[in-house]
Amino acid sequence: MKIGIRKLVPAALLFVSMAGLACATPQDQGAKQDMKDAGHATKEAAQDTGRATKKAAKKTGHAVKRVTKKAAHKVKQGAEKVEDKTHPN
Repeated sequence: MKIGIRKLVPAALLFVSMAGLACATPQDQGAKQDMKDAGHATKEAAQDTGRATKKAAKKTGHAVKRVTKKAAHKVKQGAEKVEDKTHPN
């Protein structure tokens, strides 16, 4: 038994459109629930921002520490060179 593609296409389109209508039925929410949802979203956004700030501060602190150590080491090397040159022998 062969079923042609021309017979399946309209049936498939009908099925997809009916499924889309079933999923698109509006959920009736009240203003109170909308405010709760907005509050939860704000809370989550604030937490995400806090985590990102903490991560950035930690990363920056480590970078500053590393650069400071490098600079101190170079200053110490420079001071030793100057001391060697100015030390009378």
